[in-house]
Amino acid sequence: MKSNLKDQIIAYTLLVIGSLLFAVGDVMFVNPYLLAPGGTYGLANVLNTVWPWKISFYAICMDIPLLLIGTWILGPRFGIKTVVSTILIFAFTWLIETLWGYNPVIHEGIVEQAAGIHNAVQIPHSTLFFIPDYFLNTVVAGVIYGVAIGLIFKSGATSGGSDIISMILHKYTKISLGTLVLIVDSCITLTTLIAFKQIRLPIYSIILIAIESKVIDLIVDGLKSYKTAFIVTDKTDEVRDFILHDMKRGGTIFTGLGMYQGTERKMIYVTLDRTDLIKLKANLRRLDPKAFVNVIESSEIMGLGFKALPEE
Repeated sequence: MKSNLKDQIIAYTLLVIGSLLFAVGDVMFVNPYLLAPGGTYGLANVLNTVWPWKISFYAICMDIPLLLIGTWILGPRFGIKTVVSTILIFAFTWLIETLWGYNPVIHEGIVEQAAGIHNAVQIPHSTLFFIPDYFLNTVVAGVIYGVAIGLIFKSGATSGGSDIISMILHKYTKISLGTLVLIVDSCITLTTLIAFKQIRLPIYSIILIAIESKVIDLIVDGLKSYKTAFIVTDKTDEVRDFILHDMKRGGTIFTGLGMYQGTERKMIYVTLDRTDLIKLKANLRRLDPKAFVNVIESSEIMGLGFKALPEE
């Protein structure tokens, strides 16, 4: 009981921090540079600049109907944490844009329009101009977004928003969810080109999304990189003993049939981190020079010796 309470406290702490960081990234880094890295808040940024109204108001007006429609069509798959995350991001975004405004954090100094900076981007809802650093801002925004969404995912919540559109389309079109998310977010990103007639804006938005996705993986999966090796060998005992006793790892042995000669062969299935894999490969030639090895990337490993299985 105490352990479950502790887990819940940690989860909601991650949820609050992630929601706050998302709002910071959106208002202070994404909006001032007229970027739209997908999602309802990406579209809200464009609408906020074209027709001035708070980002939070635009986003919540999209998020609530999407949650209701998604629950109606897809069933109650959106947990309480997703609802809490939606409310927290709305509240933090409203608070920051009310107290901070839409001024950029990264700039090379604010100058008056009369200074003759022709390529400067106007700060939304302001008469001042600044000299932008698009690349640095994109990198920082991507990192902040990635950490924010990664923490939200680790808390057990989902992003909701435009992802619900992708889920609904997936139900009726059977197109892969990943492809649909890419299509929906790309359409939102391209609205910057339509609204502001600047090709660099969707390009920088795409770069932001790429950085964000890598940081999300880092936050959710950690620094550890795991590989799964399938080893077909006639020296099963030697390889098995080396994995068990020298590497202190476990594995599974399968019996299969070779397609070419039709002879029975044994295959060892083992999952290792990068260091252990290097050690295994360095010794396989000594153990069995004729061994056949297939190594694949393992994005997530759960169970004894690795990450704990998720609780219900």
